[in-house]
Amino acid sequence: MNWEGVLPAITTPFTPAGSVDEDACAKKLDRLEKAGCRGIVPGGSLGEGTTLSFDEKTQLTAFCVRHLDGRLPVIPGIAAASTKEAVRLARAAAEAGATGLMVLPPYLHRGPVEEVTLHIEDVVASTPLPCMLYNNPAAYGADLTPDIVARLAARHPNVEAVKDSSGDVRRLTALEAELGDRLTLLVGLDDVLVEGVRAGARGWVAGLVNAFPRESVALFEAARTGSEETTRALYAWFLPLLRLDTEPEFVQLIKQVEALVLGESAAVRAPRRPLQPSPLRRVTSLVETALRTRPELKP
Repeated sequence: MNWEGVLPAITTPFTPAGSVDEDACAKKLDRLEKAGCRGIVPGGSLGEGTTLSFDEKTQLTAFCVRHLDGRLPVIPGIAAASTKEAVRLARAAAEAGATGLMVLPPYLHRGPVEEVTLHIEDVVASTPLPCMLYNNPAAYGADLTPDIVARLAARHPNVEAVKDSSGDVRRLTALEAELGDRLTLLVGLDDVLVEGVRAGARGWVAGLVNAFPRESVALFEAARTGSEETTRALYAWFLPLLRLDTEPEFVQLIKQVEALVLGESAAVRAPRRPLQPSPLRRVTSLVETALRTRPELKP
């Protein structure tokens, strides 16, 4: 498993009846592949994993695997309210053909971090697939600090990467100091991409890539190997949109950007609701500005 590059955390498209829209998903996968993305992450936070049933998560993984047919790795998010369900989901993802797993803390649980760590260990130990740990203390109430990550990596050889969404790039330098090149480090929040790459990240689990795939890949590559001028210009253009990834309504906001840019459906699943007029006007204005000033990229 190569964890480097842009790995889109895909939004989950829904039909008017509320089921997972495989036709829309296929178009999304083709668009992301064509843009140069290096893997697909279905069923995560942005993919509304909390509202997808066990069967829907497994079917979505299987669909992505079938459609991509080995051209890109499929790395589903593995999260559930109970450890038993998360283990079952990890095993089902392997059976569906997943290439690797993104292992999240348990939904709802707000106990001590030791309990969260044991949950993650049980999931990782249940599968031979390579795993990426997902640290997002703001969203999940547990902080996988560098020493905890190091302990998990030492105990489980299939822990190969960590996605850090703490928003603190010092975490990346601390992880690198603790682990060297034992794990691949990935940025998990869109609006610290450049800072994260400069701090040692070699991958990006991205959100706005759903609407702007070519620009996302161009920004990542510029941050890694491009000129300072190119990186600054592209980042400055993209940042107002990238910041949407950190807001409480990030799912609705990013889906609305997709709708405005690509004509995709902005439908979300309850308890999420469509954007109210004020945030809708704001995101519409951001997109209009972005499209009007969109940079010309090399083919």
